[in-house]
Amino acid sequence: MARQRHDQPPLLPGGEESLFDLREAKPGAPVPARPPLRPAPSFPDPPPLTSHGPARVVAVCNQKGGVGKTTTAINLGAALAELGRRVLLIDLDPQGALSVGLGVAAPALERTVNDVLMRRTPIEEVVLKTYSPLLDLAPANIDLSGAEIGLVSEVGREQVLADAVDDVVDDYDVVLIDCQPSLGLLTVNALTAADGVLIPLECEYFALRGVALLVDTITKVRDRLNGGLEIEGVLATMYDGRTTHSRDVLARLIEAFGDKVFQTVVSRTVRFPETTVVGAPIINYDSSSNGAEAYRQLARELLARWAPADEPAAIQAASEGNASVERAPVERASVERAPVERAPVERAPVGAAPEDDRLPEPDRSPEA
Repeated sequence: MARQRHDQPPLLPGGEESLFDLREAKPGAPVPARPPLRPAPSFPDPPPLTSHGPARVVAVCNQKGGVGKTTTAINLGAALAELGRRVLLIDLDPQGALSVGLGVAAPALERTVNDVLMRRTPIEEVVLKTYSPLLDLAPANIDLSGAEIGLVSEVGREQVLADAVDDVVDDYDVVLIDCQPSLGLLTVNALTAADGVLIPLECEYFALRGVALLVDTITKVRDRLNGGLEIEGVLATMYDGRTTHSRDVLARLIEAFGDKVFQTVVSRTVRFPETTVVGAPIINYDSSSNGAEAYRQLARELLARWAPADEPAAIQAASEGNASVERAPVERASVERAPVERAPVERAPVGAAPEDDRLPEPDRSPEA
C-alpha cells in the first residue's frame, strides 16, 4: 500500500504552494526579486567503483515536447558511462527518438520495449549494446503506440515496467527512462518504476507553466503507487543568458524549486541537432564543446547528490589523491505493489545557434 501523504516530506522545498506563481505566470507580469547568485558549479570526478548495482532508476519526464528530454537521456547516460557507471537507457516514447539518437534503426527492430510491456518478454532479451560497453539500450519504435490501449485491461497495468526493471536493477548503476511528451499510462509506468524524476525544462514561458501539472501528476503517483518517488532535480535547458526572458524564467524556476534546480545549466547550441544526424552522444561527436562539458558536469552533480551524507569528504579526498573509494549501495525505497497476473502469451512473429567558447553562466543579478 502506498504511504500516506502526511508521512512523506514535501516534493518541493517550499511546499506545493510555491507552484502557484508558475500556474498564474503571465507574459509581461512583474518578475519576482531574483535569488542570490549561486556559487559557480564545481563538482569533482567521483571515485571508481569496485562493483556495479543496484541501480537508481530515474525517469526523464516532462509532458511538454521539445524541452530536451531525449537529448538529456542520451548525453547524461553517455557522461555517466564515461565516469565508469553502468547505464541502461529505456526508450519509452513511440517516436523512438532515443533509439535513433544512438544510431539504431528502430523501425526494423524485431524486439522492443513494446514486447516487454505487452508480451512480458524479459527486458534482457530486448537490450542492445551501444558504442560503449557500459551503456546499454532498450529500444522502442512505433509499435509502442498501441501499448497505452493494450495495457488498459491489464491487472496492475501501472506496474508492468517496474516489474521488468526489477529483474535487471542489480546489473546497472543507473537506469534512465526517456518518457514520451504526455502524462498517459506509459509515463505513469515510468514514474511507478522510478526512484526519482529528472525534469528538463526549457527556459521559456510555456514550459514553465506546464511544470505545475507535472508536479501534480508526480504527487498522485507518489501517493497511490510509488511512495518512494521524489524529484531528483530540475534541469534548465536551451538557456540563452543574452535574453532577459531566459534569465527571468530561470529566476522563477529557482524561486519555486529552490535547491532542486541543478547548478548545471545547458545552453542552447547547434551541436545537439547535429548529433541526431550522426546518431551519437555529443560527448563523442564534439567532446570539447560546451554541450559536452555541460552534461559531464550534470553527471558529476547528480552523483554528488546521490552520495551518502558521510561520503562527500571521502570523494573529495579521492579526487585529490586518486584514492579508490567503494561506493555505498543505493537503498531503493520499498513499495508494496499489487501482484500482476501474467498469463502466458505466445509472441506473434514480427516482419522484417552558434555557441560561445565557454559555457555561459546564468545571469541572476537584479536588473536596474
